[in-house]
Amino acid sequence: MIDLYTWTTPNGWKVSVTLEELGLPYAVHPVDIGKGEQKRPEFLRINPNGRIPAIVDREEGDFAVFESGAIMLYLAEKAGKLLPSDRKGRSRVTQWLMFQMAGVGPMQGQANVFFRYFPEKIQPAIDRYQNETRRLYTVLDTRLGESEYLAGEYSIADIANWAWVRAHTWAGVSIDGLANLQRWLAAIEQRPAAQKGLAVPHVQKLDTDADRERAIKMAQTIVQR
Repeated sequence: MIDLYTWTTPNGWKVSVTLEELGLPYAVHPVDIGKGEQKRPEFLRINPNGRIPAIVDREEGDFAVFESGAIMLYLAEKAGKLLPSDRKGRSRVTQWLMFQMAGVGPMQGQANVFFRYFPEKIQPAIDRYQNETRRLYTVLDTRLGESEYLAGEYSIADIANWAWVRAHTWAGVSIDGLANLQRWLAAIEQRPAAQKGLAVPHVQKLDTDADRERAIKMAQTIVQR
């Protein structure tokens, strides 16, 4: 059994979708980052960096893993799925996984902060991060014009990038004109495991003004920490 400590964020969804795709049994432990629960001593014993997600593998002597990309690699290796066993195939997946970890996640994350949450509008910062995120999307789009999925076959690299790119509107980044990227987004969105993973630890709704205000208040609290 895997204990999953997570919240409703792209990095959290990366792991919950992976678990659903792999069919591994897991128990969900919500960590409300808006309340600062990721900084509690009991969670810091699992992830000393105080960030979600994290897992504890009960079948392996309560082995803890933090950092979403590292968790995905660990789970894929454990299940023997979503990660090729040959050196070149594994490298292709790892390259596109690192592309998300080092590029899409940090750039889109900063676009989120400056576009949505920062107390003052600093347009050069907004432009810088939105433009760089869009550039990274074009890299994905070019690759997806050559292959159905990023590393050839569907893998954890697709899950990692998809979990972030699907939230492009929240960062104010357009995907207009990126037909290959749009095709890929829609294909993964229709996967049952992806839909189930997005509901962990609960369905995030931004349908009303009150919902949006709560989300913005939570994010502003996080930014200030």
